[in-house]
Amino acid sequence: MQTFTGKTAVVTGAASGIGLGIAKALAGAGMNLVLADLRPGPLDAARQTIEAMGVKAIGVPVDVSDPDSVAAVGVAAERAFGALHVAVNNAGVAMHGTALERVTPQEWNWAFGVNVMGVVNGIRTFVPMIRAHGQGGHMVNTGSMSSFFVRAGREQGAYAATKYAVAAISEALEQELQGSGIGVSILCPGAVTTSIFDSAATRPEQFGGAYSRPTQEALKSAFASASLDPVVVGHRVLQAIRDEQFYILTHTHERKAVQARLDRIIAAFDAAEAQS
Repeated sequence: MQTFTGKTAVVTGAASGIGLGIAKALAGAGMNLVLADLRPGPLDAARQTIEAMGVKAIGVPVDVSDPDSVAAVGVAAERAFGALHVAVNNAGVAMHGTALERVTPQEWNWAFGVNVMGVVNGIRTFVPMIRAHGQGGHMVNTGSMSSFFVRAGREQGAYAATKYAVAAISEALEQELQGSGIGVSILCPGAVTTSIFDSAATRPEQFGGAYSRPTQEALKSAFASASLDPVVVGHRVLQAIRDEQFYILTHTHERKAVQARLDRIIAAFDAAEAQS
């Protein structure tokens, strides 16, 4: 995609943080915005913010873990604006500060329900909508630097598992959409100013309802000094759509950690080859 004015984008998790930053960048490029989020109050405030930028916007409450709820976002987008061109599956929750053996079944279901099935539900709803008009478009899935390696000392195995899954899903989607005119990107941010570490406060009832996770909330301060403004991330996403760039990174200081993981895998290939 090179032209954006008058076209339509949907962004989940759009009421704050990265989602709102992406929405602002797309609005700045002239797109109509369908903002989707679990929280009605912040969602309405986000809609007003985007409309103040001089574009059209609607807010649609959504639980991305529910395929019917995501499908309803698609219906609302089509009714409001017609053809959909960009979809950003961004909604996510944190699961840090709890060792794997202590993560409860409810927490596993919640983390995978939002972080993984939220992307799957978005693909199932939005890809056919983009494909239908034949004008091309772009899908963006929000992963994490945790899509590439597990940070030591933060007990984030469950969270990383969901983000590894988003990477695999995104890589498969890119392969499947080759030649369709629909681009695919995975956003893998490092520290960004968001409220993700407070996500337990809005956990839906079907996953156990709101609760407190003090060990996770305490990690906010560890990220604060290196956190990017979400608007900066949004503009990187916009540029990546223009450039048809698959991996979108925001930080470079974790290159060595990713390289160490890759080196370990290559060493295992070498060891297997030596034994064959």
